[in-house]
Amino acid sequence: MAETAGHSKRPVVFASIMLATFMVAMEATIVATAMPRIVGQLGGFAFYSWVFSAYLLAQCTMTLIFGKLSDVLGRKPIMIAGILIFLTGSLLAGFAASMAWLIGFRLLQGIGAGAIQPMTITMIGDLYTPSERARVQGVVASVWTGAAVLGPLAGGIIVDRLSWGWIFWINLPIGALTIAGFAVFLREEVSFQVTKIDYLGAVLFAISIVCFLFILTATGLSSSSSIALATTCIAATVLFVLQELRASEPMISIALWSSRLVATSNAASFLAGMALVGVTTVLPLYVQGVMSRSPVTSGFTLTALLVGWTLALTLSSTFFKALGVLHILRNSSPTFPIGAAVLLLLTPQSSLILASAGSLAMGVGMGLISITSIVLVQESVERSMRGSATSSIIFSRSLGNALGATVVGAILALGISHFGHGAQSNDLHRLLNEPAGLSDLTNDLGLRSVFDAALHWSFWGILVVATLTLTASWLLPISPDAARHSN
Repeated sequence: MAETAGHSKRPVVFASIMLATFMVAMEATIVATAMPRIVGQLGGFAFYSWVFSAYLLAQCTMTLIFGKLSDVLGRKPIMIAGILIFLTGSLLAGFAASMAWLIGFRLLQGIGAGAIQPMTITMIGDLYTPSERARVQGVVASVWTGAAVLGPLAGGIIVDRLSWGWIFWINLPIGALTIAGFAVFLREEVSFQVTKIDYLGAVLFAISIVCFLFILTATGLSSSSSIALATTCIAATVLFVLQELRASEPMISIALWSSRLVATSNAASFLAGMALVGVTTVLPLYVQGVMSRSPVTSGFTLTALLVGWTLALTLSSTFFKALGVLHILRNSSPTFPIGAAVLLLLTPQSSLILASAGSLAMGVGMGLISITSIVLVQESVERSMRGSATSSIIFSRSLGNALGATVVGAILALGISHFGHGAQSNDLHRLLNEPAGLSDLTNDLGLRSVFDAALHWSFWGILVVATLTLTASWLLPISPDAARHSN
C-alpha cells in the first residue's frame, strides 16, 4: 500500500490526525473521572473495572487485524470505519440504562479505537519523511497533554452540571469533523495485496482473555461454572497457540516474539500497561471517596500522570543523544515504582500534591520505558518487520491495560471483603452503588476507613507490578553499540 503524500492536503490531514488522536486520548481521563458518579447512578459497582477492560480488550484484539486490513484496503477506509464504530459506541453508551449495556457499548467503542490508534501512527509514516517524523510525533505527543488537562476538567463539569451521557456524546462533533477531513483531503493509491487475516486466532484469543477476566471478577459462581470457565480458558489458550504456530500470517508471530529483545520489551510494556491502568482506575476512587474531593480535582491527579508521560516522550530524543539509551533506562525507569510507592503514603488528610507527585513520577517512568522499548525493538529488526515489531509492543501494552483494570478491581473487591467484616462490606457496596455514594463516605468514618484500607491493597498490587516492570526493563539486552547508536 502506497500513500501519495503529494496529492493529499497534508496540513488538513494532519489536523484530522490530531483530532482523531485527541478524541481517543480524552477517553483516558474523562471516563475515569466520571465513572465513580456513573456507577453510583447505574449501580453494579462489582462490574466497575469491566467498563475499562471491555474497551481495552476490544482495542488490543482489533489493533493487529485493522493494521493488516489497512495494508489491503488502504488507511482511509479503515480509519473512517473505525471512527464510525467509535462514534456509534459513544452515542449508545450515553443512553446506557445499566452497567451491562454500558460495558457492551464500551466494547464497541474499543473496536473503533483499535482502528484509530494504529492508523494515526501509520498515516504519519505514510505522509512524512523520516527526518520530519520526530517533529511531527512531538506535536502529536502534545495532544495527549492537552487531553490530560481538558479531560478531567470536562468530565468533572459534565457529571456535576449535565447528564453523564455527555462524556460520550462530546465525541460526536469531533468525530464528524475528523471524518470530513479524511474523506475530502486524504488521497492514497492502494496496491492490493493478497493477505490472510488470522480471524480464528483473534477469536480464540478473545475467548481466552474474556474467560480469564470472568474468573478474576465474577463472585458467587458455582463450582461447576468456575470449572467450566477455567476449562474454556485453558482450551482456548492451547488452541490459540496451535493456531499461531500453523497460520501462514499469524496474529502473533511466534518467531518474532521469541526474540529475547522483543520478548523482554513486550513483557515490560505489558506490565507497565497493567500498572498504569490500575492507577487510572483506582486513584479517582481514592481522591473522591477517601480524600473527599470533587471529580474535577480527582481528574487532575491523572492529568499529572499523562503530563509526565508526554514530557518523557518529548524530551527522550534529547536525553538519548546526550546520555545514551542504556544510561537513561537504567537511571530513569526506577521513577515508575517510586511513583507507585508514593501512592501508598496517601491518607484521608493528604495533600493532592502528594497524589499528583506519585502520578507524575509513574507517567515519567512509563514514558521512558515505552519509548526505549520501541526504539530498541525497531532498530533490532529488518525494515520489513518494523511494523509488526512495533505493533507487538502496542498490543502488549493494550493487553496489559485490559488485564490491569480487572486485576486491580479484583484486588479492591477482596480488600473490601477482608476489611469490611461482613455487614460493613455489604453497606459499602450498597453505598458505592448510589449516585452520591462516594460523597456520603465522608459522613461514615467506619466505611471510609474500610475503603481506604481496601484501596491501599490495590496500591500495593500496583507497586508489585511496577517493580516487575522495572525488572523486565533492566533485563533488556542492550549492547554498548546499541546504547550509543540506537537513535
